Amino acid sequence: MTALTLSTAGASTLRADAIVVGVAKGAKGPVVAAGAEAVDKAFDGKLATVLETLGASGAEGEVTKLPAPSGLKTPVVVAVGLGQAPEKDEAYTAESLRRAAGSAARALAGTKKAAFALPVEASEDVEAIAEGALLGAYAFTAYQDGGNGKAAKNEKNDNSRKQPLAEVALLGAKPRDKAHKAAAERAIALTEEINRARDLVNTPPNDLFPESFAAVATAAGKEHGVKVQVLDEKALAKGGYGGILGVGQGAANGPRLVRLGYTHPKAEKTLALVGKGITYDSGGISLKPAGHNETMKCDMSGAAAVFAAVVTAARLGLEVNVTGWLALAENMPSGTATRPGDVLRMYSGKTVEVLNTDAEGRLVLADALTRASEENPDAIVDVATLTGAMVLALGHRRFGVMANDDAFRTAVHEIAEEVGEDSWPMPLPADLRKGMDSPTADIANMGERMGGGLVAGLFLKEFVGEGITWAHLDIAGPAFNEGGPFGYTPKGGTGSAVRTLVKLAERTAAGDLG
Repeated sequence: MTALTLSTAGASTLRADAIVVGVAKGAKGPVVAAGAEAVDKAFDGKLATVLETLGASGAEGEVTKLPAPSGLKTPVVVAVGLGQAPEKDEAYTAESLRRAAGSAARALAGTKKAAFALPVEASEDVEAIAEGALLGAYAFTAYQDGGNGKAAKNEKNDNSRKQPLAEVALLGAKPRDKAHKAAAERAIALTEEINRARDLVNTPPNDLFPESFAAVATAAGKEHGVKVQVLDEKALAKGGYGGILGVGQGAANGPRLVRLGYTHPKAEKTLALVGKGITYDSGGISLKPAGHNETMKCDMSGAAAVFAAVVTAARLGLEVNVTGWLALAENMPSGTATRPGDVLRMYSGKTVEVLNTDAEGRLVLADALTRASEENPDAIVDVATLTGAMVLALGHRRFGVMANDDAFRTAVHEIAEEVGEDSWPMPLPADLRKGMDSPTADIANMGERMGGGLVAGLFLKEFVGEGITWAHLDIAGPAFNEGGPFGYTPKGGTGSAVRTLVKLAERTAAGDLG
C-alpha cells in the first residue's frame, strides 16, 4: 500500500522524486491551480506558458511531465489536468481533485516519493486528494514475477511493469490540524479496503472460491473486531437455503453464506448489506458463449464491496450496527448442476422455477435478503453485478439504483454522486412482475427480456421482509473495467459501490436518513 504523509513543507523545499501540480482549462489557455505558486515562481511565472507550448490544455486527466528548473528540490514536475477552471469564488470539486490525483499517481508508477501540491482549502480537499492518489497508485501484482508479488520486467520493455508509487506527501495539509488528520485517516482506511476488494475481484477463480473468500473474511474479522459466521454446505442444507445451494450444487467448490457483524455500543440504527458473490459464473447449464465468460471472476464484486464496507465501518468506529451478508457460490455446469426447468425451494419458503441458470445471482441474493430481513434492520442494501441489461441501459461507468422507497432511492443516488460514484435511479414497474409468473412455482427467475435489469430488481423485492426499506445497486457496468485505466480507476476490479456504502453507513450513524 502506498504511504501517505501530510506535509507543511514548501513546494520548493521538499525533497522528492517528483512534484505534482494542477493545471486547469482557462478562457485563454491553461492556468496554474492554487498550490503550485512556488513551482510557478521557479519557472519565472511562466509555467502555464511552458505547458501550453508543450500542448497541455488543462483537460481532465491530462498529464504532462517536464524537468524541474533550479530552485526546486525535485527533478520532475508533473502537471495534471483538473478540467474547467472554476468561476471566481468557487472551488474545484472533490471529484476533480480525486481524479487528478489518481491520474498523477498512475503516471508516477516506479517512483519512490512524490509531493502533491494540488489545491487544498479544506479537509474535504485533503480527503479527496488522498483518496485519489491512494486509489490511483493501485496495482495488482500478486501473480507477476512467479507470483511473489513483485512487478516483473517485460523482455520487450523493461518499464512496462513498475511498482506503484511508494509514498505520497500531501502539501498544503496540516498534520496537526484535527480535521486534516481525520480526513487523511479516513482516506487511508477507506482506500485500503477498496484496494483489498479490488484484489479479491482480480484474483483468479482457481484461487478465490467460496471457501477461500470466507477465509479471507474470517481473518479480516479477527483483525478488525468484526464477528464472522460461515455457513457451509451442511449448514445451508439444514437451514433450507435452496437458492444458494441450487446455484452452487454443480461446482466442486461448495457454496457459503457469510455473515459479518460490526456493532457499536452507542448505535441506534442497523444497516444490512447483502452482496452477490459468484466467484466464477460460467452460466451453468445455460452456458455463456465464448467471449462472455473470460472475466466472470468479477461476478463476486458485490460481495467484495459489502465485505470492504463492513470492515471500513469497523475501522472508522462508526456509531451504527452494520451487518454484511456474502452469498458465495460457483455457477458451474455438471451432472449435479441445476437444470432449466428445475424448481428450487428458497429459504423464505417460496418456490422458484429456474428458466435460465445464468440468472443465478438473484437466487443467491434472494436467500441472503430473506435471512438479513429476519434481523429486522432499519434498511437493507444489496449490491450485485446482476444484469447485462443494466450495462446496456447505463453503460460501463455507472450503476443503477432501485428501491422499494422513492426517498431512500433518492438518498442512495445522491450519496453515490457525492462520493464520486456515478449512478442513476431506476424504477421498479409493477407491470413487469407478471412476466415472472410461473405455472409450476410461486415465481420464475426470468421475465420479460426488455427491461431485464428492472425485472431482476422486482424479483429481489419479493424476498425483502415486509416493512423493511430496501435498495438494490446493479453494478454490472462499473465493477470491472475492461478498458484502459482512467483517473483513479484501474483496469480490472474497481471496488465499485464501497464508497457509497460507507457514506451511507456514516449518514445512518448520524441519523440523517430518518
